[in-house]
Amino acid sequence: MIKNRIKEYRARYDMKQEELAARVGVRRETIGNLEKGKYNPSLVLAWNIAKVFGVTIEELFTVDES
Repeated sequence: MIKNRIKEYRARYDMKQEELAARVGVRRETIGNLEKGKYNPSLVLAWNIAKVFGVTIEELFTVDES
C-alpha cells in the first residue's frame, strides 16, 4: 500500500482540499480519497501534487510493505 503525506503538506501550506484539487485538475473528493488511502494516485497525479508542494514524489508518497 502507498502511504502519503498530502494532508500534512496541505496543513503546512494552509491549503484546503478544494484548492489543491483545482491546482492539479481533479475533484476535491479525489484529494480526500487519496488522503484516506482509498486508492493510489496515477504517476502523473502524484507528480503534479508533489510539484505543487515543491517536493519529490518520494517525500510525499512512501510504500508500506507490511
